[in-house]
Amino acid sequence: MTNLRPPLSRDLALTMLETAYAEAQLGLSEGGIPIGAALFHRDGTLLGAGHNRRVQEDDASVHAETDAFRKAGRRRDYPDCVMVTTLSPCWYCSGLVRQFNIGAVVIGEATTFHGGHDWLQELGVEVIVLDDPACTELLQTFTDAHPELWNEDIGL
Repeated sequence: MTNLRPPLSRDLALTMLETAYAEAQLGLSEGGIPIGAALFHRDGTLLGAGHNRRVQEDDASVHAETDAFRKAGRRRDYPDCVMVTTLSPCWYCSGLVRQFNIGAVVIGEATTFHGGHDWLQELGVEVIVLDDPACTELLQTFTDAHPELWNEDIGL
């Protein structure tokens, strides 16, 4: 998978992250894990947004990225899509990006958890890690307050 498109601008990536961050806050307000995601077309058109709902739905497979992907609906192809997530994608969600040949991943932060984004980059996926302080604070505050729930979610 080689990405021959012009790189996403940081400004567009930050704008896209706002949607994923709002989803993370929604998940927290519902009593869940505050991770949000959104699937966009490279031109900035929102295709679908979602958040981690494994607590709310008692379903370990409803990660933020899978929720956003499902809500985007069926597409013929995905190379012109961007998965935006508040946290580095786990191996499950990195596999989703790989399986469907999603062309880019924008990550709010990779400090709280460093998932499979290095692997995706090695495969030619455009990866932008924004090191967003709001995303880091949201996740750090949550993991400090709920370590047992976080460890369950992240598979520790």
